[in-house]
Amino acid sequence: MRSCSTSTSRLTTSGRSSGSRGGSRELYGASSAPVALVRTSDTSSRLPTEPDSDAVVIGRVGRPHGLDGAFVVDGASADPARFEVGAELIAGGRLAVVTLSRRVGGGRRAIKLDLSVERGMELAVRRADLPQLEGDAYYVSDLVGLKVVDAEGAIVGTVRDVYQGPANDALELDSGLLLPLVEDCVREIDLASRRIFLNPGFTA
Repeated sequence: MRSCSTSTSRLTTSGRSSGSRGGSRELYGASSAPVALVRTSDTSSRLPTEPDSDAVVIGRVGRPHGLDGAFVVDGASADPARFEVGAELIAGGRLAVVTLSRRVGGGRRAIKLDLSVERGMELAVRRADLPQLEGDAYYVSDLVGLKVVDAEGAIVGTVRDVYQGPANDALELDSGLLLPLVEDCVREIDLASRRIFLNPGFTA
């Protein structure tokens, strides 16, 4: 996987529907925990596989934990409130309620729902239930699927995932290119046109 040179100015993301230009941006996962657009978020939450869904995935059903029907949440949102007892989730397209919640090894979360689920099933929340974000902020799920355009106007790929790094986060494109989420690299994020525009020198 090729990666571009990193830079010093950080960006961030969250769930805004408008584009942003310049300045500092924030990148959020469905956890709604603010982090810098070089720092994307504590979790790379993304939209479910259904293209028209308004739900945002915050984890998946993992291995069973104990004998009480609980399971470990894989890839869980960093926001513990998402998995508190009484919280509502969407599991396999059905509304579910968390009936048991506990911390397990490695700081992970184990929960039990009021309906049966299968391992690997996506756990989601409705986008309308996510916190409103301030300023130039985006949810990670808003970036996945966006076309990335270089300084010459050519499309260099589509965002496949967002990776969290020690210095800054990065966009992984379906072309294999890895781009740092920093202002030196990203000139503009335009959610309306579903495009990310790059500065020169980051696609060579």
